[in-house]
Amino acid sequence: MQTATERFLRYVQIDTQSLPGKDCIPSTEKQKDLARLLVSELQEIGISNAFMDEHGYVYASLPASPGMEQVPAVGFIAHMDTSNAVSGKNVHPQIIRQYDGGDIILNEALNLRLSPDEYPDLKRYEGEDLIVTDGTTLLGADDKAGIAEIMALAELLTTDPSILHGPVKIGFTPDEEVGHGVDLFNLSSFGAEFAYTVDGGLLGELGYETFNAAGLELTVHGVSTHPGSAKGKMKNALLLLMEFHSMLPVFDNPMYTEGYEGFYHLDEMQGNVDQASASYIIRDHDRVSFEARKQQVQEILEYLNRKYGAGTFEAKLEDSYYNMREIIEQHWTLIDHAEEALRTLGYEPVSSAIRGGTDGCRLSFMGLPCPNLCTGGHNFHGRYEYISCQSLEKAVLMLKNILTLYTQD
Repeated sequence: MQTATERFLRYVQIDTQSLPGKDCIPSTEKQKDLARLLVSELQEIGISNAFMDEHGYVYASLPASPGMEQVPAVGFIAHMDTSNAVSGKNVHPQIIRQYDGGDIILNEALNLRLSPDEYPDLKRYEGEDLIVTDGTTLLGADDKAGIAEIMALAELLTTDPSILHGPVKIGFTPDEEVGHGVDLFNLSSFGAEFAYTVDGGLLGELGYETFNAAGLELTVHGVSTHPGSAKGKMKNALLLLMEFHSMLPVFDNPMYTEGYEGFYHLDEMQGNVDQASASYIIRDHDRVSFEARKQQVQEILEYLNRKYGAGTFEAKLEDSYYNMREIIEQHWTLIDHAEEALRTLGYEPVSSAIRGGTDGCRLSFMGLPCPNLCTGGHNFHGRYEYISCQSLEKAVLMLKNILTLYTQD
């Protein structure tokens, strides 16, 4: 039987980075390389119904233990793609055995160190075995740790009939990092009544509160003319865009917010005098405040179009996802069992507002209540990413404990 660590070390070496702005799913065909491997491995451990669909989604199902057929079907979901913030190609993981609590040299040639002075959580792992990068790529624990843990659980269940459980559903998705992870997720093929995404960080953390989120695509139409004779004629689209931005609350910005505080985030801008464009994301945990933020944007745009002429500012404002707590509150057993499963392993559960979203947000509003579980990883999306081997294995036990608890309801 392969450990979660062994699986993780293999999976991270497969490049699965997704790309934003693509109009196809998956956004990169290489994500299917991992999907095909996962299907093959699932079939090898006896789950013959595992398959990949034409879009790269992987589905598999384990039958209930004899006598447990009436237990609700529980699903576990993780995403196969990695962030494009840092290269995910040619990942060379390093294992630091029995970490001594000091600095870890990731890459001597680049003078890159992973230090507890900068990342204090490292101190939690003294004496454990850490998997780190070689300083040239990300590691990919987001979310190949979740995949490895689910796969190790699947093999555990198929080899140890003493572990009683109801039906278990497994799903692996592409393109989560670019916001399209569940665009084509087939709830019928998945077949669970509720599920957990296994896509979090520090062991003990549970996520069931997220932002409400919207995206704003703004286009500003200016009037370009020679600056030597521009008086009364020129409308500089860049300056008009800057005027719009200046009318947003200065401190409602990711640089100045934390916890439950929402924000407007200028994500991208480009242009010239004739035309300029910008992309914003709008976030707030509270639905009323979220709607007020969108209304504020609309009022600013209406004012500026009155000032500079109708059609000067064109905007596309669309909701992306909503705070999953609205749904999870109606299915609180999901949280009770996750908390008990963690306490059994000696971890005191900690719930914090996720300052982002997960596949579980949209799945919850699609009819599949789906909070987020921890994987044990740290510093996702970067060269300083790491995870403990012991955390990988304990997360498998967390998943097993959750399944066991549903048989006792």
